[in-house]
Amino acid sequence: MIKSVPSVSVTYARNGSSTKSNELGMRAMQERAYEKRGEQYLLIKSPPASGKSRALMFIALDKLHNQGLKQAIVVVPEKSIGASFNDEPLSKFGFWADWNVEPKWNLCNSPGTDGGKVKSVGAFLESSDKVLVCTHATFRFTVEKFGIEAFDDRLIAVDEFHHVSASEDSILGTQLNEFIARDRVHVVAMTGSYFRGDAVPILLPENEAKFDTITYTYYEQLNGYKYLKTLDIGYFFYAGSYADDILKVLDPNEKTIVHIPHVNSRESTKDKYREVEDIIDALGDWQGTDAKTGFQLVKTREGRVIKIADLVDDAPGKQAKVSTALKDPSHKNDRDHVDIIIALGMAKEGFDWIWCEHALTVGYRASLVEIVQIIGRATRDAEGKTRARFTNLIAEPDASEAIVTEAVNDTLKAIAASLLMEQVLTPRFNFAPKTPNSGPVEGFDYGEGGYDPEKENVGFNEKSGQLQIEIKGLAQPKSKEAERICKEDLNEVITAFVQDKTAIERGLFDEELVPEELTQVRMGKIVGAKFPELDAEDQEAVRQHAIAALNLTQKAKEVALSASDDDAQVSGNTALIDGVRKFAMDVRELDIDLIDRINPFGGAYSILAKTMSEESLKQVAAVISAKKVQLAPEEARDLARRAVKFKQERGRLPSITSPDAWEKKMAEGVAYLARMKQQASNG
Repeated sequence: MIKSVPSVSVTYARNGSSTKSNELGMRAMQERAYEKRGEQYLLIKSPPASGKSRALMFIALDKLHNQGLKQAIVVVPEKSIGASFNDEPLSKFGFWADWNVEPKWNLCNSPGTDGGKVKSVGAFLESSDKVLVCTHATFRFTVEKFGIEAFDDRLIAVDEFHHVSASEDSILGTQLNEFIARDRVHVVAMTGSYFRGDAVPILLPENEAKFDTITYTYYEQLNGYKYLKTLDIGYFFYAGSYADDILKVLDPNEKTIVHIPHVNSRESTKDKYREVEDIIDALGDWQGTDAKTGFQLVKTREGRVIKIADLVDDAPGKQAKVSTALKDPSHKNDRDHVDIIIALGMAKEGFDWIWCEHALTVGYRASLVEIVQIIGRATRDAEGKTRARFTNLIAEPDASEAIVTEAVNDTLKAIAASLLMEQVLTPRFNFAPKTPNSGPVEGFDYGEGGYDPEKENVGFNEKSGQLQIEIKGLAQPKSKEAERICKEDLNEVITAFVQDKTAIERGLFDEELVPEELTQVRMGKIVGAKFPELDAEDQEAVRQHAIAALNLTQKAKEVALSASDDDAQVSGNTALIDGVRKFAMDVRELDIDLIDRINPFGGAYSILAKTMSEESLKQVAAVISAKKVQLAPEEARDLARRAVKFKQERGRLPSITSPDAWEKKMAEGVAYLARMKQQASNG
């Protein structure tokens, strides 16, 4: 039986700003990117469906016509995405030029091997033509054959940039670092999910610092839609076979993409064809196959015949036929073309079905990037589509120790993904220290009663989607880079934190945890590793801003949940703002020390406790406890450093007998280092 989890439901204003075009035919994100067209290195971080492909066209045309670059080479991860860069009559909408790609230079549409396509790229480099589109693989092989120098004075545009990695194993990542070192090309990098599941950086820090970043948030994108108003995010636990209870989460009346589990995952029955058959059987009675499209026709219990596209059956000709029917441009705006798509490894990145209302995923996916891409399939704006949702079905652990361990990892990953999505879907946080000189910021609404100089105020700007919060004792960034991180990249810091196994395991299951061990020590370590170029003061400012964003989002969610039934959804476009305001009012004095004393995973545990069986929860806790390690030397040194700061502020070292858990923990760190020093001298 599937157990329901309270899902977070975010409601947006539908003000139409992200879909309106200016006099040049540019939407909001594209206009923002075009303003930076003169930069040599550009990174565009923007959600799916926000128009990154067309933004690149505008920028590339300016670089070719006005900035002296010879050619533009657009690089995409797979051939299907190449269609996003086909000809576009931009002048029809107000721009001063059209985007044209000669058919022979869109190598994503041409047959043949990468070897043959490498020759084509070589011919293009020798030609006077302006634009070529190819896959990441073709580009890598071309650079290996012709060398970095062959691309001088050209634009290299990399779509789905999160496929790149600074790891030595990533050939494209290494090549990009070499291009930047030579400094003779322009680079435009585009991504809707600028983080990697394996936590390896995408670029070397010194190279990433050379990029000018254009950030367009999920909140801006969704808030500016014309039709889509509400997005629900939820994960659910089930026992037994997921097919037995699939209709508890799969509504045949919703346009849905069902992603069945990978064959090697524990949720899989190891028979992917049978799983598709079981889903179809659950939906109704099979009526045959449409001869033209290959779609399965199924009569539901209500008597309606629905069309199901099976992308799992990879028998010769079948998958290609269905895939071709789905991509048929003549049906792009036909809501009734298909009802449900069942996929395994397809219908994710770059797949465009604007009518999708529900992305239903069974089992945890490979990374947070994959989950963001899947959610992106449901967040397209379409007439009549007012609500969309993402559902993740997760199997509860069973008695086998090996499977329990695997299940625990999947559960932790699902929680991390949920926490991250809650974060990226909210308005952008602007934090400011509360001082005697604090005052209202123009354009911000401070709620009933307005700005109050006696309180820590919470203001919201509907137009910009920004949330202004005053916090006593908050450290402010000193350098421009630290200031940029605090304004634009807090979610990257939070991503690294919620993916940190030690942090999430201890936050969920360590009964002896002192929250500061996570909020100060663990988050501090992550910030230090991620931004080594920042000095200690700026690292601390970034740490405080990141933990404040995470913890205030979680507290706002808890406030909203506590005001609703256990299985109700947290909804309303003011839920987060109201939750933060109520929390700030309840604690009376919102300061950074208080925020550091909040366990970031406390809310996630309370949801687990409500939805997972008591026995499964005990099994999970036992697996985590068995892996618990004693204080590590590095952690002890960090605690000792904080003990020094404690002494500077209070005139004494932390006491091992203090009733304050955090003071006691710092004292343990000092004692641990003293023992290590003693042992070394005795040895």
